Formats: sequence, C-alpha cells, structure tokens
Amino acid sequence: MFRAELLALPKEVPVLRRAVREYLGGGPCPDVQLCVSEIVGNVIRHLGEGTPVVVRVRGTGEGRTRVEVTDPAPGALPVRVCAAEGEECGRGLALLAAVSLRRGVRRGPGRKTVCCEVAGAYAPPGTPENAGAQEPTETRRTTGAQEAAGA
Repeated sequence: MFRAELLALPKEVPVLRRAVREYLGGGPCPDVQLCVSEIVGNVIRHLGEGTPVVVRVRGTGEGRTRVEVTDPAPGALPVRVCAAEGEECGRGLALLAAVSLRRGVRRGPGRKTVCCEVAGAYAPPGTPENAGAQEPTETRRTTGAQEAAGA
C-alpha cells in the first residue's frame, strides 16, 4: 500500500502524483493520479493550505484501485456543485464521478476519509494486489442528487 503523510499544499500535488505513479510501477495510471489530485485539491481549496492529510493507494483484490485521503475535518463533507460555463472551480467531484466506479466518505472522530475506486488493478511490480482488503465500515455513498442537496 502507498501511504504518504503531508501538508496539503499546491506545490505538493504534482510531487504526490509522481510518487503514486512511481509506486505503481511507473506506467500510466491517469485515473488514480486524477483522483489523488482532485481530492487533495479539494482539501486545499475548502480546508486551507497546510492542512495535514494522509493519502493511501491500494489494490482492492477485486480488479480495482482504491484512493483514500484523510483530513482532520469530519464536518466538512464534499458537495458536488454544477459549475457554470467558464468557471474554473466546481468540477472536481464530477471528474471523480466520471472516472470512479464508486466513491464515498467515511467519518471518524476528528477526521474524515474521502475515497474512490477506479477500474484497474494497479499494483507495484512484484507485489500481489491487496487481496482480501476490508471494505471501510462507514462509507457514505452518494448520488449526484444527494450531493446537490447537500446530503
């Protein structure tokens, strides 16, 4: 499993994308990199630069790769909005919805984890996928309507 603890800063996002790609063998993994970038970018935009995060990437054992980003704000839930034409912001969760098979939020004491799973069993060379990996217990799966309503 890839795991990185860092402060969410704009300059760290490309470094993180490269580290994830290297961990996954250096081959193309654009959906995984996009998910990492968008979730960490949301932390920067909505919680502020310098927020501590933990980023994890692992295989699920089911032909998918799971991305998780944990931050210290359990009450700040992601909400999908409809970006107007020409707006620079408001498309991150729509991008996650487009590339992921499923996504959700798990809240815990003093933290939340935003996660998504993409097709493709990306795994570092020479290591088996994380077979038998456990599903998080309190995943909140949302639909576009629930996100728009703030559920």
